[in-house]
Amino acid sequence: MQQPMTTPGEASTPGADDLPRNAANHVPLSPVSFLFRAARVWGGRVGVVHGPRRITYAALLERSRRLASALVRAGVGPGEAVAALLPNVPEMLEAHYGVPMAGAVLCPINTRLDAATIGFILRHSGARVFVADREYAAVAAGALAAMEGPRPRVVVVDDPLGPGGAALDGTPYEEFLASGDPDFAPRPLADEWAAISLSYTSGTTGDPKGVVIHHRGAYLNACGNALAFELTPRSVYLWTLPMFHCNGWTYTWAVTLAGGVHVCLRRVEPAAIFRLVAEEGVTHLCAAPVVLTMLIHAPAEVQRRPAQVVKVATGGAAPPSAVIAKMEAMGFSVLHLYGLTESYGPSLLCAWQPGLEDRPLEERAAFMARQGVPLPTLEDATVLDQATGRPVPADGASLGEIALRGNTIMKGYLRNPKANESVFVAGWFRTGDLGVLHPDGYIEVKDRAKDIVISGGENISSLEVEEALYRHPDVMEAAVVAHPDEKWGEVPHAFVTLKPEAEGRVSAEDIIAWCRGRLARFKVPKYVTFGPLPKTATGKIQKFELRARVRGG
Repeated sequence: MQQPMTTPGEASTPGADDLPRNAANHVPLSPVSFLFRAARVWGGRVGVVHGPRRITYAALLERSRRLASALVRAGVGPGEAVAALLPNVPEMLEAHYGVPMAGAVLCPINTRLDAATIGFILRHSGARVFVADREYAAVAAGALAAMEGPRPRVVVVDDPLGPGGAALDGTPYEEFLASGDPDFAPRPLADEWAAISLSYTSGTTGDPKGVVIHHRGAYLNACGNALAFELTPRSVYLWTLPMFHCNGWTYTWAVTLAGGVHVCLRRVEPAAIFRLVAEEGVTHLCAAPVVLTMLIHAPAEVQRRPAQVVKVATGGAAPPSAVIAKMEAMGFSVLHLYGLTESYGPSLLCAWQPGLEDRPLEERAAFMARQGVPLPTLEDATVLDQATGRPVPADGASLGEIALRGNTIMKGYLRNPKANESVFVAGWFRTGDLGVLHPDGYIEVKDRAKDIVISGGENISSLEVEEALYRHPDVMEAAVVAHPDEKWGEVPHAFVTLKPEAEGRVSAEDIIAWCRGRLARFKVPKYVTFGPLPKTATGKIQKFELRARVRGG
């Protein structure tokens, strides 16, 4: 946490506070500036790769300017939303620069959503333009058909590498781009607090909430990620993480800031990932834990060892020690992050400490299970007692709610004052995640508040039980939720995906016996269900669906 330069009552330098801001010494922060710098410094260098397509940074700037100009000519005003239903293609990168250049707000939409939810987002955001990939034409058309009142203008992206799709009435993207001015001057940004993007969280108990972020936060979080992930002009970043998810954790801007190469990937498939890592010399990628599992269990004939170590940033639950070991053996180094849509993606990282690589695997895995310390651009993070609102002792055991504050926290939820009041409390953003604070200052997430299993008055971390399950040699994926119980109130229920060769051979009794040897008796799952786990578009396991199953919903 930064400390003030002067103590209360101490006089400042006479006259220092009277010096005025002017155009030479104060410019509003915006990640759009990263592209202008990249085009200036590395204009002739390929900045974006998509199959055979090679786009230089100079060309990316020109195309983004054309997009901004076309949007303005289409009547998009300052602060109005431009929705994008796109996979990881160059056009999505262009939207991250062209839309804010027009003074508009980008609204990236999860490509796995249904028509009704997309229709809600289009209405709630007030989108003036809707850019959609041909692959999603059917669901886009369904969303538009269900809308009442004015509909957004539709622009259709036809990617040669895409599978195509149903007919969608709209302007072809390249035609729309051609109508724009390649020398368009971005609309002036008067206030860095102005919105740059609007992302919708998954609606598990109602309509999704619109998370509004600003230019200043996007700029700073991109800087923090570039620094934490050690991006440089030599970096080659593979887009395994959806760009629609928290603006690709702000790496849509961070890679450009560093002058690295964006390698686009429409669909996450192990064979394609291994091929691109080898052929394009990939150095960095971000992925949910499920993607790591996919790579580990990919057929031997598609696995290819990279020529250099590939750095992998992963979020969600801490990767089990077995996953860390197998990824390292394959030539990948794993970095653990933590964040939310409301914090622009990553906000904490498990920062490296001297001698960490010399520790035994089990010790390294235990350390990496911590979500860590704030990114350099987050002001502060702590764990608060839910009853008193005060920080819990730094003893690694006292449970509380993780709280964040700083310039990389959202402006708030769009038109949802009740939700804003519930998360902005006493100068902190309350995440809803439960964790502990270790003596060395590292935070470790123990569970979502709603995922804690309370059995006979005892709190059971579902993450702790899942870690034990992942250590089973035949378990590929696992998730634990609360199962209603007449005697104990709740007991753990494990949902397990076995490795293909173990199906039919490993029983529920085997899993329970395994856990009994590694967990306190009250933490051992009382129920085990085998089968595939439901996931979000970013690979996170949908525990709300598992909870509904155990309750007969």
